Amino acid sequence: MVRIMQETASTAAICNAKPTHEGLAGGEKAAWLVAAMVVIAMALRPGIASIGPVLPLISREFALSHTMASLLTTIPTLLMGLLALPTPWLARRLGKNELLLGSLVLLFISMAARSFVSDVALLLLTTVGVGAGIAISGTLFAGIIKARFSTNVAMMMSIYTTALAGSTTISAAATGPIAAFASANGLNGWRIGTGIWSPVALIAIFAALGILLWEKRELAGAPAKAVKAVRLPLGNPKAWLVALFFACDNFLFFAFLAWTSPMYREHGLSASSAGLVLATFTVVFTVAMPVLGLLSRAPDRRAWLAVCAALAGTGTLGMALAPPSAAYIWIAIAAFGVGGGFTLAMTLPLDNAHGSDEANAWNAFMMTVGYLLAATGPWLVGLLRDVTGTFQAPVWLLFLVALGMFALTPFLAPRKHEGA
Repeated sequence: MVRIMQETASTAAICNAKPTHEGLAGGEKAAWLVAAMVVIAMALRPGIASIGPVLPLISREFALSHTMASLLTTIPTLLMGLLALPTPWLARRLGKNELLLGSLVLLFISMAARSFVSDVALLLLTTVGVGAGIAISGTLFAGIIKARFSTNVAMMMSIYTTALAGSTTISAAATGPIAAFASANGLNGWRIGTGIWSPVALIAIFAALGILLWEKRELAGAPAKAVKAVRLPLGNPKAWLVALFFACDNFLFFAFLAWTSPMYREHGLSASSAGLVLATFTVVFTVAMPVLGLLSRAPDRRAWLAVCAALAGTGTLGMALAPPSAAYIWIAIAAFGVGGGFTLAMTLPLDNAHGSDEANAWNAFMMTVGYLLAATGPWLVGLLRDVTGTFQAPVWLLFLVALGMFALTPFLAPRKHEGA
């Protein structure tokens, strides 16, 4: 990641090179902005990922049913889709940087307050705050990248998505041991385990404040530009195809995240081995993000999108046909395809938008359609498991979704290459 940041800084310095000192300043600002984006991105997943490892403890304390407990992870996911739509409108009214700062403040307050709640209503209310903060902040990133790194969108999106995945892995892996240590020392384990991540959001607030102040200083004295409303691309067939590809990729991601371990437990693996299969998925998923971001340098990413879909399909096919002893191989292949597909899917709105406002509109549309459809992934897998009695049919469903991803790739040319 350091090398990527250095490359980005160098590129910006060259692009901004008028006098030498201005080029240097441009490079320094690019590197600083990348660092700020990484810090902010790392704050956008612990609020969700830290819940799973301590969900039994929360359920026990508040006497929650399984359906009620599932809301602690379902609510943020749904809000990631629902709040993507009004975010561009809010950004025009309040300012993109101001809205980013406000959403991070909401995230920090909600994460910190959740570790002190005393009843179910407050638990759910703070969860809504966590989901809203994550949803709004995440939607704004496309416009920031489009505005500042228009010639390096794949690289920058890979840095952003890698930071997301890295913080997901770290918080999911560390929350359980932290909670267990706290409980062993007479403290409330789940409150410590989830609340300990709120300082990450606090640090992100300062990063967003730095971006806001820097850009205000840049714009001081510059003529004000009229802010035009950019409509959501509801009538654009390409936007629907982009959203469907994003939906397929996230359908696979959330289904794997929810059901990989239970599935291999039913196949006879021990709890630790099944957990290691899931860990293999999350680690390879994380590694794939920067790799595909670096490989996909050309504006037309259809070939790499097809590679990712093919890998996802190959991995799920292997899971359906191969014995459980080969689980690590096939889950790794699928994870590489899904992880790379996520990074490249996040660049598609930027490849089809002319400016940051249009990029925000495309990104909002893609995330709304994509996350709402993807949220059905774990549910459909569970439903098929209940109906058929095994995970065989659900895995074939995942294979069909991967085939759908592959079928979409020829139609995902960027705006400049349409008709190619």
